[in-house]
Amino acid sequence: MAGSAEMASLEESFRKFAIYGDTKATGQEMNGKNWAKLCKDCKVTDGKSVTSTDVDIVFSKVKGKTARVINYEEFKKALEELAPKRFKDKSKEEAYEAICQLVAGKEPINVGVTVGK
Repeated sequence: MAGSAEMASLEESFRKFAIYGDTKATGQEMNGKNWAKLCKDCKVTDGKSVTSTDVDIVFSKVKGKTARVINYEEFKKALEELAPKRFKDKSKEEAYEAICQLVAGKEPINVGVTVGK
């Protein structure tokens, strides 16, 4: 399984995306919109093997029946679900490791932020 340092930065990424655009968010739970953003920003979605539809389906699958958000444990399950689709040529463990590396240490990309010249 992934090292604890990698897991810590994975959790940190989860929190950063979980609070993105929501001033009231605690970082404990992530909504579907932010989950989709995380998948897009971290290149989990590639438009071929993993599409935004796959991302939505997995989100619905891992969250509680009446829930509208996922917690960190469910988030890891969701990554585990997407890993074999994204990395078809790897074993389940290697795929999960690779998908974690895509996400670990990343922050939301702010769309439309202009960088001064």
